Amino acid sequence: MAKRGPAQTDAPTLTNAATTDRYWRPRFLDHLAETSNVTRSAEYAGIEISRVYRLRRAQPEFAQAWQLALSEGYTHLEMEVLRRLREGDFKTSDGEKFDFANAIRLLAAHRDTASTAQSRGRDVSAAEVRASIDRKIEEIRRRVAKEKSGPENA
Repeated sequence: MAKRGPAQTDAPTLTNAATTDRYWRPRFLDHLAETSNVTRSAEYAGIEISRVYRLRRAQPEFAQAWQLALSEGYTHLEMEVLRRLREGDFKTSDGEKFDFANAIRLLAAHRDTASTAQSRGRDVSAAEVRASIDRKIEEIRRRVAKEKSGPENA
């Protein structure tokens, strides 16, 4: 048996196949829900991208969880765009201009797919998904109004 090198021991989930199978999926799916980026999510989870795609083809439950996470990621992007537009937050954390045009194009391209997957995965109608999004938007509005009306504590 070959000894492990430093690069192998630094990987968070690659100590053996059983450990990898047990722990990488939740990290992958959570990161996918945050970013909608499969490649970065696989890197974050410490798993090869080819294995992720192979398992999605082979395991319907994982494919469904993947689609739900991706749908959630698009919902997060939509909320981020709405928040930025409402608050006048046009710059990213590194000072660059937020790319609204591409974000909106991406959302438009995936709106139907994400909505359908979310309603199928949770067995809810498209109207219920829209109502959920409306509730989230209203929550953001209330927070913004509260922040604007309250005295600033320096």
